[in-house]
Amino acid sequence: MIILQIIFFLSLAVVILFGSHYFLYTSLIKFFPFFSSHKLGLIITLSILALSFFLTSYFAHQREDLITRISYFLSGFWLGLLANLTLALILIWLLHWIFQFANITFDISMTAAIFLGVALVVSVVGAWDAFQPRIKNIAVTIPNLPPNWQNKKIVQLSDVHLGLIYQKDFLEKIVALTNSVNPELVVITGDLFDGTDNTDLDALTVPLNHLKPKRGVFFVNGNHETYLGTDIADKALQKTQVKILDDQVVDINGLKLIGLSYPERDLKKDVVATLSQLKPQFFDSPNILLYHAPTNIEAFANNGVNLQLSGHTHLGQLFPFNFITKLIYHGYDYGLHTIGDYTLYTTSGIGTWGPTMRTDSRPEIVVITLEKK
Repeated sequence: MIILQIIFFLSLAVVILFGSHYFLYTSLIKFFPFFSSHKLGLIITLSILALSFFLTSYFAHQREDLITRISYFLSGFWLGLLANLTLALILIWLLHWIFQFANITFDISMTAAIFLGVALVVSVVGAWDAFQPRIKNIAVTIPNLPPNWQNKKIVQLSDVHLGLIYQKDFLEKIVALTNSVNPELVVITGDLFDGTDNTDLDALTVPLNHLKPKRGVFFVNGNHETYLGTDIADKALQKTQVKILDDQVVDINGLKLIGLSYPERDLKKDVVATLSQLKPQFFDSPNILLYHAPTNIEAFANNGVNLQLSGHTHLGQLFPFNFITKLIYHGYDYGLHTIGDYTLYTTSGIGTWGPTMRTDSRPEIVVITLEKK
C-alpha cells in the first residue's frame, strides 16, 4: 500500500512538473515572437530544466562539493521560479481572454514581459528571504504551571534542513538569535537534517553546542530524519549537548516534556496509542508535547496534553501551496490554536525543502513565553 502511494505521488509530481513546463512553452510561443521562431532551442532548454531537480537530487546523494551545492540550489530555485511564472502566465491568459472578449487591443508581449518580470523579482526576494530567520514571539498559558516556569521563555526550532544548502554558518546564525532571548529551554521539533546521506553531520552540528539554555536542548525526529536514517541522525546528535526524546517523558523542574518520534519510514505507528502508554507519566501535570506534524489534534487534547509544538508544513513555503497545507491539516498548518486546556503551535519552520525559496511564509524562530492559566 505504501509503495502504491509513493508511485501515485511521484507520478502526480511528474505530471504537474512536465505539465507546467509545457504550459510555459506554449505561453512563451504565444506571447513572444522571438520564441515562436526558436522553438527547438526552447524545447531543449525547458526539457533540461524539467529534469534538473531530479538529476541534481541524485548527484547530491552521491557526493557533496561546491558544484553540487550550486547546481542543487539553482535547480531548486528554478522550481520556485516555475511556480511563480505559472501563476503570472495564468493571469496573463485571463487578461488576454478578457480583452479579446471585450474587443480591446493591447500590447500582450509588453504585458507578459512585465508580469513575468514581477514573478522573477518575487522569486529572487523569496530566495533571499529563505536565509533570513526572524524571531516570532508568542505567549501560551498552561494549567498549574509551577512558579519557577512562569514567564519563562522556551525556544522552538523546527525544519532547519541542514545539508547541502543550509550549512554550519546558517546554524550559527540561528544559535546566535536563540541565545539572544536568553531561553530557559530549547526544543527542536524534527527535520533538523535535510536527509542527504553523504553530508558531514558532525561538522554541521557543532554550533548546537553553543546554545545556552538554562534547562537543556531536546529533540524529536521528523520525516527527514527517517529518510536519512534515525540511527545516523542520533549518532551525530549524541556528540552534542542535545538530548533525544524517543517516545519518552522527562521532568524538567515540574514541567513534563513529552517527545514522540515520527513514524519510521515504511512502518506504521499508532502515535495516539504511544502517547496513551506514556499518559501516566504526565497526566494532570503541566506538560509540553513535541511531535513533528500537527496531526491527531483531538486525540492529543483528550489525552491531557497542554501544549503541542509541531512544524513540518512550512506553511506551504510557496504561494499558493499554503492553501494545500491548510486543506491537508484542517487549518492547523500554522499558528496558535487553543481548545480548552490544550494549545497547539505549528511553526512555519526555519529552512526549506525543494525550492530554496519562501514567497508565502517567513522562516521563524519561535519564542514562547509560558504563563499560568
